[in-house]
Amino acid sequence: MKNNGMCIQSNDTELQLKFSHSSISILWKFLGVFCQKIGKFLRESQELQVWQKVDRNGNIYWRAYDPITGKSFTSGSESDIRAWIEQLYR
Repeated sequence: MKNNGMCIQSNDTELQLKFSHSSISILWKFLGVFCQKIGKFLRESQELQVWQKVDRNGNIYWRAYDPITGKSFTSGSESDIRAWIEQLYR
């Protein structure tokens, strides 16, 4: 019976080690994905943002925001937005 007990303990230890390696692998995968998402957020948070919106009357207008300078601009004209962006980066 002692031999069976040791054998069971040996199998339990092997199972525990396999579980530990699996857990570490999952943790590394999670950390990798997490770091990629943080990197993407930091890169995107520095980029110029331009989007089109519609007001409550159905009028289309444009908004632009530069997170580096903190400046923003709103216009009903796409060409005005383009001019603002060009002026911003001169």
